[in-house]
Amino acid sequence: MFPESLVPSLDRVVAAASTAAVAVDRDAAFPTATVDAAREAGLLGLISASDVGGHGLGIGAACHVVEAIARVCPTSAMVMCMHYAGTAVVEKAGSEPVRREIAAGRHLSTLAFSEAGSRSHFWAPTSTASAAAGGASLDARKSWITSASHADAYVWSSRPLAAEGMSTLWLVPRGAPGLEVLGSYDGLGLRGNDSAPVAANGVVVPASAMLGADGGGFDMMMGVVLPIFALMNAGCSVGIMEGAVNAAAGHVAATRYAHLGSSLADLPTIRAYLARAKVRADQCRTLWADAIAAVEGGRADGMLRVLEAKAAAGEGALEVTATCMRVCGGAAYRKEVGVERLFRDAQAASVMAPTTDQLYDFIGKALTGLPLFG
Repeated sequence: MFPESLVPSLDRVVAAASTAAVAVDRDAAFPTATVDAAREAGLLGLISASDVGGHGLGIGAACHVVEAIARVCPTSAMVMCMHYAGTAVVEKAGSEPVRREIAAGRHLSTLAFSEAGSRSHFWAPTSTASAAAGGASLDARKSWITSASHADAYVWSSRPLAAEGMSTLWLVPRGAPGLEVLGSYDGLGLRGNDSAPVAANGVVVPASAMLGADGGGFDMMMGVVLPIFALMNAGCSVGIMEGAVNAAAGHVAATRYAHLGSSLADLPTIRAYLARAKVRADQCRTLWADAIAAVEGGRADGMLRVLEAKAAAGEGALEVTATCMRVCGGAAYRKEVGVERLFRDAQAASVMAPTTDQLYDFIGKALTGLPLFG
């Protein structure tokens, strides 16, 4: 899944993310150190094709990177997740110069799909594109764009320019005239991911900025973005669970009752809670690994497994981090234990589109032979 030759590079990125994690969370600061380390290690070009200078790796490798980083800094993991999701679209339909910039680590990507009008139904944008000299004029109110003030360009969705269909995708430079980042992010978790609303008022882009066919955005979202994003999102949840279990286990092993001469880990109840958390985390990891194998192997059940993996991991992260908070007791509320930050970060996955409730509906439709979007 992940080449041994790149393990030292990933280790350096994880170390940078770990060192910066507390400050990133405390100050709601963008994880610049992680991105810089990924750039220097060549990991921003992980899934870029080898013919443009990238490593030419696939979904499994991207998921491995996101999961490893999420153990120590879920904010950094989410920034990398969005970068790889945007890169996947650019690799499929972008120009060679942009692809080379990404492969060389000179371009940070992200997705600009979410809108207040369609909320978590990211596949149905309300933003518009109209004909303009040499290209198109874009108008939109995007509600959440990760890395909004730091990405070099957004993979942007709009209604079709002229064709039939639900959406069209574009590559929109962050500094394009008419684009405005509206405020900053100050949320419960993933505090440094720079997720912010972005407004487009007559942003003119050339015809070459269109990614794929006019009206072909839905197919790109479902066929390219959904599998890699959902699996990386699940990987982030799996990493959070691993990090929380490790932190909780370390805390209870080291914390002692002075008057009894025993540790919290000597209590059977504590050990049982930790065991249940570990079993749940490993169940989610196993399903996630099978989903990756299903997609990479072209199995017929690939998309079903993708939906299941994101739903299970999102729910699992809520359960596991809550259990770890309980295991650590009042100490868990202290920042230095390291569990409460992961507990807060875990809340995001279940409400990130497709939300867990939507995923359950999709899975139910698939099981009963109904169209997913009917």
